[in-house]
Amino acid sequence: MISITNLSYYLGSRALYENASLHIKPSQKIGLIGLNGTGKSTLLRIIDGEYQIDGGTISKAGDVTIGFLNQDLLSYQTDESILSVAMQAFARQNELQHQIEELLHEMETNYRDELVDQLGKVQEEFDALDGYTIQSKAEEILEGLGFSTDDLHRPLKLFSGGWRMRVMLAKLLLQKPSLLMLDEPTNHLDLPSIQWVEKYIQTYEGAVIVVSHDRDFLDNCVDVTVEVANSKLNVYAGNYSFYLEEKALRNEIQKGAFENQQAKIRQTERFIERFKAQATKAKQAQSRVKQLARLDRIDDVLDENARVNFRFNFSTQPGRHVLHLENITKAFGEKRILTKTQGTLERGDHVALIGANGRGKSTLLRIIAGSEPINGERRLGHNVSFSFYAQHQLESLRLEDSLIEELKTANPSKSEAELRTVLGCFLFTGDDAFKKIRVLSGGEKSRVALAKVLLSQANFLLLDEPTNHLDMQSVNILIQALQQYEGTYIVVSHDRYFVSQIANKIWYIEDEQLKEYPGTYDEYEWWQEERKEQGITPAKPVEAPKMQPATAPSTNGNAAKSGSNGRASDEERREWQKTLKTLTRQAEETETKISQLESQKKKLEAELADPSTYGDSRKMQAKNDEYKSLSLQLDHLQSQWETAMLEAEELEARIKV
Repeated sequence: MISITNLSYYLGSRALYENASLHIKPSQKIGLIGLNGTGKSTLLRIIDGEYQIDGGTISKAGDVTIGFLNQDLLSYQTDESILSVAMQAFARQNELQHQIEELLHEMETNYRDELVDQLGKVQEEFDALDGYTIQSKAEEILEGLGFSTDDLHRPLKLFSGGWRMRVMLAKLLLQKPSLLMLDEPTNHLDLPSIQWVEKYIQTYEGAVIVVSHDRDFLDNCVDVTVEVANSKLNVYAGNYSFYLEEKALRNEIQKGAFENQQAKIRQTERFIERFKAQATKAKQAQSRVKQLARLDRIDDVLDENARVNFRFNFSTQPGRHVLHLENITKAFGEKRILTKTQGTLERGDHVALIGANGRGKSTLLRIIAGSEPINGERRLGHNVSFSFYAQHQLESLRLEDSLIEELKTANPSKSEAELRTVLGCFLFTGDDAFKKIRVLSGGEKSRVALAKVLLSQANFLLLDEPTNHLDMQSVNILIQALQQYEGTYIVVSHDRYFVSQIANKIWYIEDEQLKEYPGTYDEYEWWQEERKEQGITPAKPVEAPKMQPATAPSTNGNAAKSGSNGRASDEERREWQKTLKTLTRQAEETETKISQLESQKKKLEAELADPSTYGDSRKMQAKNDEYKSLSLQLDHLQSQWETAMLEAEELEARIKV
């Protein structure tokens, strides 16, 4: 469909791409990844024809159409409704609709046969293009992206940049181009909308290229991953998780080849040094010199998985209770966000506040920070000091300050060496420390602002969408920093992988109440699926359980009734005792299997650590596959054991009644 061959593109003297190639096939779903500044967005603009290349060729099939969602669309404004803007995707249908209306209007006063004939032809084409369904299609996509039915007829200019971007995305999806290019679409979507877009892309008939830092989004959407690195386009035939595994294997092979070549180079250099002055060996030594000059050098593997080690020093330790919210009510005009809700945080809680946009997540953070007026009581605990990070706070960075000067404002007690260490953790190295804030990109400013928050000595952090505009390496650094943080924090984020790594509690707003799930995000996801299967909707609020709900086994259809006093009958008790024995036996058998598999897993871990294993890529792949299979079996058996034990516990309680 599109063939990029030996692409070269320069920014001044810097080669952004050099002899890079990529072939985009119909229906292919491509994830474009790489560090910030490597040229991902530039490549999309090159494909779209906006930028002219310095070398190579780009060939496109004659019938290729391209739809490009980029950050420039944020500035688009109009008085038209968002439904009208989305329906601009149907250019021909809109033209025919206008013709039909004009013909009908003319026929009211001038009914002629030729007008009837013309109207019939126009209506026939309009019908063939599904013109009568375009509005319902537009409404379906807009509502899938989070707009309410009432929103559809509001002017686009009344919406924020993120919501306007959703309208532009809806318009592109309705156009159905043969190549759809999306540049960081998840920055402007909440979790339900992200999941909706994932499903849409999975069934999209055309090709898709997505630039994203959201690992789960890429895993669920793409079947090919293209990494931009070293001015090249490296293709991996799978999603992001496959890319990580395959790249690790490639790096092992490259590392081995590099080390072997370096050993050979050192040996050759020693030969040259030893014999270059001897007449009998001078010719051979000169030959080795030429051999080294012609050698195609193998690059060493660069470690892109930056490891950080923050030392968080609190000026004061807080008490056990960090935050109390009592009878909090908040509304904007007629739109009620919270109604007499409660909330409590204890020292060491790591909370992710999640949910759809418009539910009041950012409002709740401002309430906690004390910057949002409310009815009710918000009370911080003893010795609690907080620091608040939000996207709009990037504007408060002083543009003429250097990075070092800006960090110094957050913690004046830190030495320059300590501040440079922190900057290094956030990928600012060498002379970067003396750059002015005004020359930084949006992602770089985000990293500086996050570094300031972490340096602030606060024992309570409020972070609103901290991963927006960060590349994956920067997200990984933030994850490590928060995992090492011993204080308390609340994070608003739609990045599922990020949330799964940093939260031990989940907060969400439902039915104007703040609710808590006391577990990890993966456990929360499982619980929500269970609710859906049970037909529980937000209209029927149910508090999250503290563990997997156990369902008592049925009595196999027995019609035995309980006594009039509500106690179980003897027949019911006998059935329960039989079931209890079966469950206990199953749990014991499962426990034995778990023990056997854990022994196998330890043995396999030792084999994976053996140099003879990871030195052989095929052997390494086979052992990796075996290890994954074993881990999945263990997870499944552990789940079976837990279910059996929970059901047995409930039955024991019933029998005792």
